[in-house]
Amino acid sequence: MKSSKIFVTAILCITVLTGWAQNSKNGFFGMWTIAIENGSVGWLSVNDDKGYLDAELLWQGGSVVPVANVYFEDENTLVVTRSQERPVNRDDEDGRKFVVTQTYRFTRNGDKATGVAVFPSRDRMSINKTKFEAWKLPPVSATPDLSKVKYGKSVKLFNGKNLDGWRLINPKQANGFKVIDGALVNDPVQKEGEHISYGNLRTEDEFEDFNLKLEVNIPEHNNSGVYLRGMYEIQVFDSYGKPLDSHNMGALYSRVTPSVNAEKPAGQWQTLDITLCDRHVTVVLNGTTIIDNQPAYGPTGGAIIADVFKPGPIYLQGDHGKVSYRNIVLTPIVK
Repeated sequence: MKSSKIFVTAILCITVLTGWAQNSKNGFFGMWTIAIENGSVGWLSVNDDKGYLDAELLWQGGSVVPVANVYFEDENTLVVTRSQERPVNRDDEDGRKFVVTQTYRFTRNGDKATGVAVFPSRDRMSINKTKFEAWKLPPVSATPDLSKVKYGKSVKLFNGKNLDGWRLINPKQANGFKVIDGALVNDPVQKEGEHISYGNLRTEDEFEDFNLKLEVNIPEHNNSGVYLRGMYEIQVFDSYGKPLDSHNMGALYSRVTPSVNAEKPAGQWQTLDITLCDRHVTVVLNGTTIIDNQPAYGPTGGAIIADVFKPGPIYLQGDHGKVSYRNIVLTPIVK
């Protein structure tokens, strides 16, 4: 009887310790992908920097950036802030400025979290609240051996004649894409005195891992992007002659910097050969490997899918600038 009581007590202790570990502050460390209620995506990385709590955050668009502050409110609540200096009056750029703080509160339950982001309104007379859900990402798997990857039948995504198989992500926006001389051309022209909101174009079909080949022509000072599975942007940008940067042509936007410069001057057709396999990305630009099987730790700015394990579309950025695409061919990886 005594031994059975000891056994029960031991089981209870293990259960309590396990529950404590799952709900302790340590459970926040790692990478989180975020689904925002407006349909956009975010990403958070929490780490210990020599005994000090630190974090990086992606929220909807833009880049992954270090946070202004991060701290634990209690065992299950993490508070993250980002700050930006803005003029008191947006029409008075040279006048007094405020530091505007955005606050993101994460409440964790195991490997999932819910939260609210609070933003001051532009006039600071009120606040805007946005709800979100987050879940912890497992570590990226080992680097895949691309020499052993098996491929299926190639699919021609663009027929060179019309937009069959493509649609706007947001049908309420204007479509700047049209077919000219066998190329898919985006020209988001603005009218004087009127702002037109142009949309991004996505495939009707969705894909898992694949190789994607295409040609792109980007005029001087213009910008676009090719999104893999609706979550990872391969940058399309007139960066010829610029120093290496994670925002240059062929980069995994804001995450992986090309190893070499391989872009051509603006106005020329360039080739992109992209492989996405097991959360790793390879990019060959104009015949030169500029990203070699590097891990994609999470979605990039502008992603429309938060779950990195879900299939997703190819989508082309149409709201930034003029760009042309042609010969878009996807070959699925068979597993």
